[in-house]
Amino acid sequence: MSVSESSLLNKGVRDQYMKLPQGVRVQVTYVWIDGTGEGLRCKTRTLDSEPKCLEDIPEWNFDGSSTYQAEGSNSDMYLIPVCMFRDPFILDPNKLVLCEVLKYNRKPAETNLRMRCKQAMDLAADSHPWFGMEQEYTLLGINKHPYGWPQNGFPGPQGPYYCGVGADKVYGRDVVESHYKACMYAGVKIAGSNAEVMPSQWEFQVGPSEGMDMGDHLWMARFLLHRVCEDFGVVATLDPKPITGNWNGAGCHTNFSTEAMRNKGGLQHIEEAIERLSKRHAFHIKAYDPKGGADNSRRLTGFHSTSSIHDFSAGVANRGASIRIPWQVGQDGCGYFEDRRPSANCDPYAVTEAIIRTCILNETGDQDAA
Repeated sequence: MSVSESSLLNKGVRDQYMKLPQGVRVQVTYVWIDGTGEGLRCKTRTLDSEPKCLEDIPEWNFDGSSTYQAEGSNSDMYLIPVCMFRDPFILDPNKLVLCEVLKYNRKPAETNLRMRCKQAMDLAADSHPWFGMEQEYTLLGINKHPYGWPQNGFPGPQGPYYCGVGADKVYGRDVVESHYKACMYAGVKIAGSNAEVMPSQWEFQVGPSEGMDMGDHLWMARFLLHRVCEDFGVVATLDPKPITGNWNGAGCHTNFSTEAMRNKGGLQHIEEAIERLSKRHAFHIKAYDPKGGADNSRRLTGFHSTSSIHDFSAGVANRGASIRIPWQVGQDGCGYFEDRRPSANCDPYAVTEAIIRTCILNETGDQDAA
């Protein structure tokens, strides 16, 4: 099995050091999105006491020329703490803190989409928007081959793997369960997990989360996933179509509701929102992957439980549609809908902002409102 060299180090030796007392001082690991809009970076500093709130964590800086975010001649970037979590790797009282990135002039970096998202969320706050995102990913060996797949071939056809049980059905459950526990310890609003249709592909869900919590918690859940995989010596890819051919891709289905949708008679509000979405398909496709739709074009083919990237569709219990209304929602007459278009490597800030702008703020057209 292809795993990283670091994962083969003696973890028992590491544990001896992890048990050493650290006094009243704490380690705080700053986490941020790099210039790719997909990768995550982190670095750690010592604080004299345990931070109780974000205001206790100072701003910091880093070399943006080494993260695809600045030129070497003017490379200082600022880290602005926005959401604090417990650290499941070195434990309490140590912390993880998700950060926004600002440029030297204090303007948001190009891949800092959080600030715009927050502006939209603030305008829509009275609607109490809830989100739940279903993050699919694929486990790979360090050689980039799907973990557990035959080295010179393929596993059997899709069918027995979704929510499967057994050594010949699922690969990498240790990673999945460790990630789940890490999220719960950290305070991430993880809601569940399951094996997916393609072997070595998994999903976890985050939510329901209101407003900015959705993006903040999903990004931290991704960071935790990559760190857990690091310990096991494997790689988690969010590529929306990691294996070509008759294999499912990976998405980030996004469930959405407002207070009006959740209340009695909410189905009418759901249908009105879907009508608005139908008139803005190109705008949403552009927002739903970091390459403006290019990544999703490999996944949204109309096959393998996807809709066509070129057409908008909606239906009750239809997993081949752009928008799915769950059967129970149709029966109850209220609830939520699922947008199945976002890619696995989407930026949740971009996805949730787009939904808010279309469904609540009633913005129209295919151009960015800002």
